[in-house]
Amino acid sequence: MKTFIYLFASLLFLGSCRQQPETSYTAIRSLKGQETEGLDPDRLNRIDQMIEEAIAEGEIPGGVALIARNGKIVYHKAFGQSNAELGTAFEKNDIFRIASQTKAITSTAVMILWEEGHFQLDEPISKYIPEFENTGVLATFVESDSSFTTSPLSTPITIRHLLTHTSGIGYGMIDGDPRFRKAFAKAEIIDAFTAEAVTLKENVPKIAQMPLHHQPGEGWTYSEGLDVLGRFVEIVSGMPFDEFLKSRIFDPLGMEDTWFYLPEQLSDRLVPVQYKDGGSWKVFETDVFNINYPVEGARNFFSGGAGLSSTARDYFVFLQMMLNKGVYNEVRLLSRTTVETMMVNQIGDHWEGAPSDFNLAFSVVNADHGVAKGGLGGPGTFEWGGYFNTQYFADPGEQVIGILMKQTQGNAGDQTGWKFKQMVFAAIAD
Repeated sequence: MKTFIYLFASLLFLGSCRQQPETSYTAIRSLKGQETEGLDPDRLNRIDQMIEEAIAEGEIPGGVALIARNGKIVYHKAFGQSNAELGTAFEKNDIFRIASQTKAITSTAVMILWEEGHFQLDEPISKYIPEFENTGVLATFVESDSSFTTSPLSTPITIRHLLTHTSGIGYGMIDGDPRFRKAFAKAEIIDAFTAEAVTLKENVPKIAQMPLHHQPGEGWTYSEGLDVLGRFVEIVSGMPFDEFLKSRIFDPLGMEDTWFYLPEQLSDRLVPVQYKDGGSWKVFETDVFNINYPVEGARNFFSGGAGLSSTARDYFVFLQMMLNKGVYNEVRLLSRTTVETMMVNQIGDHWEGAPSDFNLAFSVVNADHGVAKGGLGGPGTFEWGGYFNTQYFADPGEQVIGILMKQTQGNAGDQTGWKFKQMVFAAIAD
């Protein structure tokens, strides 16, 4: 018996000696993975190469990329030139016009007030903004003077319709239908980017006078509904919209670089918008809107659909709060149950057959078509982008966030958006 015990102990000892090198290797491998939270460093380096090649080929002048996993930033780099005319390099803390990335933040503000019991999602917006009682669907349009007639609504526009772009409201200068572009222009509606002395209180009632693309709930039309909800937040909270976002979202989360209009001490970090002119990148100028709206002018139009400027780091914090089911750094903005409600498909089969659905704040990858397509993330991955060429996504299953900030206008053949996303998911190695 003693001999058996001795032999058994000897075998254990010898076995442990043989396994020691493997254990040591595993420890080193785990430490390497811990630094990048299970993202392969070599595969992350491919992203550097992809972006640098895009710069060399003239697709983009540069930008800032951020990747996070499990709540930790594991990749945050700046590439190229923020002002090619001056030879100014991008910096990681540069501030970008995030345009439609504002929408998810506005939706969050709405849901903060919803949690406090101020309203239900299917209440008519006309209860709070009476001008919408007379809104109708486009019936006829006269090209010569942009006049129109409407037919009555079969159902009122609700808060849920506004959150999900199913209200039928159009989108002014970027609307896909020229009739709506002309009608909005004639009414002198401000679509987003302005230095003029106009307020949501003045602008939103004009939107209520515009015709709808379709009956509320009967289609999906990208719209200025989030601008309407910015005014709604003001009415319900009794606060200017910018103050509500700052006091209820930005300050609690530590998003110090996110503003409608930048304080003077931050203005030099705002990067210019660039466009491709022949083989060179130049600073973009336009007569359609004031490109320098974040740093000049009246500073009192708080577009809930497209008005904010921010950094990659600040937007990471916002997305991580969503991945954390409403909490970040022990600060809770929303209940877990509220975030779960927000993330459910809210538009039925309006995007039937598409890889994504739409929830109360984002486009969201579905299990039926999105995962099979490849490169979009797992089911529930939420995403959107901005007018000046910014993109983001967050995968709750993999706990991965990707943000790619650029500032361009015009078509220079930029393919970095889809490549970045695809390559981030390809870097997952655990």
